[in-house]
Amino acid sequence: MAYSAVTCSKRLRSLIPTENVLSFAPKWIKPNLTQQTMLKDRLGRPLRDLRISVTDRCNFRCTYCMPKEIFDRHYRFLGRDKLLSFEEIARLARLFVRLGVHKIRLTGGEPLMRKELEQLIGMLAAIPGIDLSMTTNGSFPLQRVRTLKNAGLQRMTISLDALDNRVFQAMNDVDFSVERVLDWIDACGEVGFGAVKVNMVVKRGVNESEILPMARYFKGRGHILRFIEFMDVGHSNGWQLAQVVPAGEIVERVHADMPIVPAESNYRGEVAQRWRYLDGGGEIGVIASVTQAFCSDCSRMRLSADGSLYTCLFATRGHDLRSLLRDGATDETLLQAITAIWQKRTDRYSEIRSEATVPLHKIEMSYIGG
Repeated sequence: MAYSAVTCSKRLRSLIPTENVLSFAPKWIKPNLTQQTMLKDRLGRPLRDLRISVTDRCNFRCTYCMPKEIFDRHYRFLGRDKLLSFEEIARLARLFVRLGVHKIRLTGGEPLMRKELEQLIGMLAAIPGIDLSMTTNGSFPLQRVRTLKNAGLQRMTISLDALDNRVFQAMNDVDFSVERVLDWIDACGEVGFGAVKVNMVVKRGVNESEILPMARYFKGRGHILRFIEFMDVGHSNGWQLAQVVPAGEIVERVHADMPIVPAESNYRGEVAQRWRYLDGGGEIGVIASVTQAFCSDCSRMRLSADGSLYTCLFATRGHDLRSLLRDGATDETLLQAITAIWQKRTDRYSEIRSEATVPLHKIEMSYIGG
């Protein structure tokens, strides 16, 4: 069985924008809250997922997210007074759950750079009916794995872009060994996190040689390796189309070495296309935001560390909730604001990506939360 790659250049030529679909701050009108658990945007997409960035800081300088040339020692990160407090985050999370959100993921930056994160996790875990997860680079002391689990974290995603230390360093631009990240992944299994999602951003000319070594290593280990196309998130990573390794090519490479077949999605709106090994050795995922956009099923909002709300990973503007919180807004007012933002949403950036949209001044991934 063969799988043909979808070339990026062909995809971009066919994606001609016909309208401006980027979100802009809405007027604070009173929206319809009669169907809170089925809140939908203008394209009929329900709100189900919330990504919460708890910090814009990170101890890595990954080239696709926080290149050292931009995020150097002079870069001005958010001050403590600008960050949402744990109480403010938990309050907003409870309101989002009332509006239909049932999956919350903590991101950054590197979320473990936020002090006493376990306290926030405990507060969020106490909210009934949510699936609570976190994305980390796995660079912190191993004992944190158990404290995170004990605090109430349910699932873990770990970023790892290579097994070869030289290639790994070329991607993250710090001196940190792959072995320590692998130890983190093992520790997650030992404390009961179950299958860890391992995210590998693939960048042409840097780490595409690691596709098969990574697939071979994680095959049969009970974890899920997910290959991610290099995306034009933010405006600092120097994204070029030629650096994208299309999902189709990744699938072809893996299939030629270890046969795989498509697997059903776990739920509508799942970002990764699932592929399972024919010999029962588990599965991989491929996130193809560039070549096979999934905007039509996107059900995610993103809350930045300083309280700005975004309706798209590629957003150019956000909506300020922190001011509402600190000006004494009631829960009802906050619910109305969030609902109005979602009901006005028309984002579908990846479906209309073109030479004209790529240069837009998009919000950095380290700030908005990946």
